[in-house]
Amino acid sequence: MKKIITYVLSFIMLFAMESVSGQGYTFKVLANKGANKTITSGSKKETPLKTGAILANGDMLVTSAGTYVGLMHRSGKTIEIRKAGTFAVTDLEKEVKTGSSSVASRYGNWVLSKLEDKKSGNYRSRLKATGAVSRAIGDGSLDVMIPEGSKIIGDKMAIVWEEESKETTWVVTIRNLYDDVIFEKETNQTKILVDLSVDDLADAEIYLITVKDKNSPNSISHQKDIERVTEGELLASVNAFKAEVAEDSPLSKLIYASFYEENGLLLDAMTKYEEAIAMSPDVPDFREIYDLFLLMNGLTIE
Repeated sequence: MKKIITYVLSFIMLFAMESVSGQGYTFKVLANKGANKTITSGSKKETPLKTGAILANGDMLVTSAGTYVGLMHRSGKTIEIRKAGTFAVTDLEKEVKTGSSSVASRYGNWVLSKLEDKKSGNYRSRLKATGAVSRAIGDGSLDVMIPEGSKIIGDKMAIVWEEESKETTWVVTIRNLYDDVIFEKETNQTKILVDLSVDDLADAEIYLITVKDKNSPNSISHQKDIERVTEGELLASVNAFKAEVAEDSPLSKLIYASFYEENGLLLDAMTKYEEAIAMSPDVPDFREIYDLFLLMNGLTIE
């Protein structure tokens, strides 16, 4: 009951924030990379662009070489700018796909609030209040960054682990409930993205995951058990969200990540953050909000 009340209050706060901040703007800046600037309506002065800034009709956006600017329209739709130039906000608005999504806008505002917390340092007080750092993994064993009792609803699963930097080969093994090996792969990285829609993975209801150092048999993670969600209200809620919010850009993946986090699907959220960063690895805002997500949910230590 407390969890339901928390979710309801979160939606009320997000809706209120959107209603107040949603007046008089055309776009909000969700992500920003490069020496980008804005020129407000009726002014000739250039102002450095910052994440969280608002752009209104009549304003101009000036982008630099190698830029990335992620914008959320007041309708909740998102667009990206990856080239240098000068753009009128009214022209950028014409690129926004028709329709609106109050849900996307709500979770987009949540993304911004997290970034603002990170940059202002306000998240530290919340870490202390929730005890997130004390819950963080890190007992000296090979740490797979999967929350205990995780559920997953998507067709992709990011498996990430923490280990001292060294050159070695890792072996990721997934077993089903009957202890049959249904997936195994070697990698030199400390993360892997698994497609759950293929072969025996598609039929499993439970995934039992371990990671080990191929060159050091004693270096093996604790087993992580993950349940696949295949029915119920949660699946219906996710399907309704997918029908309203497209998943076609790094920005939309951040919005999906926030939605999954709010609904307790932390592994799905991790996967969306990993996908967003893989699509735009040079955008620091994406990495910052992912790091904050891991920290707030006790999956890493600051």
